[in-house]
Amino acid sequence: MVREIVVYPDKRLKLISKEVESFDGALHDLLDDMYETMCARNGVGLAAIQVDVDQRVLIINVPLEDKDVEHDQPKENTLEMINPVIVEKSGSEKFQEGCLSVPGFYEDVERFQYVKVEYFDRDGNKQTIESDAFLAIAMQHEVDHLDGKIFVEKLSYIKRKKFEKEWKRRLKES
Repeated sequence: MVREIVVYPDKRLKLISKEVESFDGALHDLLDDMYETMCARNGVGLAAIQVDVDQRVLIINVPLEDKDVEHDQPKENTLEMINPVIVEKSGSEKFQEGCLSVPGFYEDVERFQYVKVEYFDRDGNKQTIESDAFLAIAMQHEVDHLDGKIFVEKLSYIKRKKFEKEWKRRLKES
């Protein structure tokens, strides 16, 4: 089921998500709905808080490079992370980010180049993943959501003010 996306400046995006304690059917339904919602909105990642569920759950599905593939985000390629914790980080790089909760806005954000994350899969099995590629950026972006932060908060003061002005103008027009 495709769920409604919580859009900035909604206060729910500021909530710090709670740890998942039950790896049950409700969690599996949430993960499946999040996948459908993310794909319907052409996203690469989605945190549960973005569909109004304040649990430490996120998914990431980096599109395949091979354009001959019918679906470039097959469900089996979806990284489902429950209660993720970044345990190592290093380096620095800038990357243009966007967000389903801030539609149509893209800006360069500085993040760690490398991260190692411990998390649980949908069945409660502990996992570890590390990346120094786009996936590292995506994991940091989604973990920020679980901590009540969105990427525009990482912008410089001047870029943030410019964003706020532009965003208010857009909201008035719609």
